[in-house]
Amino acid sequence: MQDHPSPLASLKIRVPPHNLEAEMALLGSIMLRPDAIYEVMDTVGPTSFYFEKHKIIFETMLELFAKREPIDLLSLSSKLKEKDLLERVGGASFLTELTSMVPSSANVKHYAELVRKKYMMRELIEASEFISHLGFNEAGELENILDNAEKRIFDITQHFSSTENFKDLTPLLREAFERFDKLSSAEHELRGVPTGFKSLDDILGGFQKSDLIILAARPSVGKTALILDIARKTALEHQTPVGVFSLEMSADQLVDRIVAAQSKVDASVIRKGVRTQQGSWREDTFKNISTALDELSRTPIFIDDQAGNTIMKMRSAARKLKIEKGLKLLVIDYLQLMAPTNARAGDSMVQQVTEISRGLKHMARELQIPVVALSQLSRNIEQRGGKPKLSDLRDSGSIEQDADLVIFIHQTDEDIRDEGGRMKEVQRKHLIIAKHRNGPLGEVVLDYNTRFNTFVEIDYSNYGKAEEDFKSF
Repeated sequence: MQDHPSPLASLKIRVPPHNLEAEMALLGSIMLRPDAIYEVMDTVGPTSFYFEKHKIIFETMLELFAKREPIDLLSLSSKLKEKDLLERVGGASFLTELTSMVPSSANVKHYAELVRKKYMMRELIEASEFISHLGFNEAGELENILDNAEKRIFDITQHFSSTENFKDLTPLLREAFERFDKLSSAEHELRGVPTGFKSLDDILGGFQKSDLIILAARPSVGKTALILDIARKTALEHQTPVGVFSLEMSADQLVDRIVAAQSKVDASVIRKGVRTQQGSWREDTFKNISTALDELSRTPIFIDDQAGNTIMKMRSAARKLKIEKGLKLLVIDYLQLMAPTNARAGDSMVQQVTEISRGLKHMARELQIPVVALSQLSRNIEQRGGKPKLSDLRDSGSIEQDADLVIFIHQTDEDIRDEGGRMKEVQRKHLIIAKHRNGPLGEVVLDYNTRFNTFVEIDYSNYGKAEEDFKSF
């Protein structure tokens, strides 16, 4: 007859992860070699220890260290006795036991890593219990519950990232010289995310981490085209992982635009096909599109085209993309189409946009990436005329306040129409840097090709030659 396990067997208490020997060896190593505390302070803290008496001993070690007193058997036991904690930790005999069981104090960093690992595992268990509690909280909003759960896990992964120690100045100076040498060259490596436009990068140094960047213009001026060009160029040339939240266009429409810009094929041909074209031109078109598709297939661009996305949903998706794909640039097209997370019936558009802009800034800081949000300008600029101002940002002054960088796309009638009043195929666009929290203001002029929906740098190389030819004529 087969024995059946007792029902009580399934109720066995599970002890949280810990490593008694590693904790004792770590404390003993510091007592034998007090300088070892410098090697482990960035790795463990008092809360990293599972056993209460080990926490007390390490806290006391830190107190002695802060007062520049020796951390040895005599000093430690005296300090614990002063605090009336010596007997609580096992007496002087336990401190002696700690030093006697250390295999080698040279391995103190390894012992600290073992203690840290067990601590991290206990933190994950606590996080799971926290998430379980959230799951039973039926009164809460689902989006808030999911956001709190994801944030708890994300905080653990960020908190346990390795911390750099002090470095000797000499190798840093060598690295600085190499960096300055690169920055002085024509093809230098930027500290921020490259935009793909040298004239813009020369002013900005690329898009910087934690920055909220607002790209604003009136409708149909080229906001989406410009940001897609930046996303395409930085992903293609630098393998920068880019996330795109498109609230206005579908993913298919965005892909058509990206392919047209990359292949230099008329955007209308991309949309309608090339069956109406004849001869070699059609073959060239297919070849250009095929080459562009092959190039773009290797770019780390990720598109989310859900309509009415909220800041909370975006933050959740962006966290996941950062963990899985190493997200380095986030694009939102466009800000006024986002839905606020905590919308109330009486909220004005100004209140809603205020919540959204602050949420985007918090997301940029949390994920340590630049976040570019496209925004509409109010009609005031059309009534007033002239160049746009920060006060023209639509619906909320909080956009101006929260943004680290504000770029306007401006055009005049002369820039987009010829003398006969017809729309030019290549139009001139002025990128006005109206706010730059950590750098200079300025203006960049680019050409915009309406057939391919793409921006290009202006080629000034023939200007001097044309002037000489004109003089000789």
